[in-house]
Amino acid sequence: MLDVTVIEDAAAAAVSLDPMRARLLAELAAGPASATMLAGRVGLPRQKVNYHLKALERHGLVELAGERRKGNVTERLMRATAASYVISPLALAAVQPDPGRFRDQLSARWLLAVAARLVRDVGALITGATKARKGLATYALDGEVRFGSAADRAAFVEELTRGVGALIAKYHDEQAESGRDHRIVVALHPTVKPAGAMTADGGTPPDGAAPTAIGTGPAPAEEAS
Repeated sequence: MLDVTVIEDAAAAAVSLDPMRARLLAELAAGPASATMLAGRVGLPRQKVNYHLKALERHGLVELAGERRKGNVTERLMRATAASYVISPLALAAVQPDPGRFRDQLSARWLLAVAARLVRDVGALITGATKARKGLATYALDGEVRFGSAADRAAFVEELTRGVGALIAKYHDEQAESGRDHRIVVALHPTVKPAGAMTADGGTPPDGAAPTAIGTGPAPAEEAS
């Protein structure tokens, strides 16, 4: 079972978004189970569970884990193909976000478009690498910083921009014929706190805490500069 997989097909995305099928995926991510076992957990007749499982299996979201005899019946034990799933913007190809339409580094919606492209591209790279049975060179950094003021955050952004820009200028080799283009994404946004989160003294957490994330990976051929 994979830790996470990206759903690129629109039909597979539709299947996964059905509430009951999503529930079955969650059950099968926890461990293999038969239609009979799942029926008792989700409160549906076995025949209906089987119907949902076949739809999930057709789209590669669940797979056969094994079989077992139970009386005169052979039960199929199914399992999820991944512990979690992410739907790629490719599933909505005609309306997927395009960061190239505008560029505003201070726009939350542009950040969302960049993040969507990251999911799309890395998903496509994983699919290609899996088919070719090759590894994939990626890197991600996830951290959190609390700023004392908006001015501190602005200064951090300016320094981060200069630092990353200097690294790009240092290592970018336009003349490297055997080199491979990589995309780097740096994101900064306020931390999303769990609903009802409280501080140690019983108060609510202050605003301004923000995670930073840096990810690099080989750019798909159509986006390579």
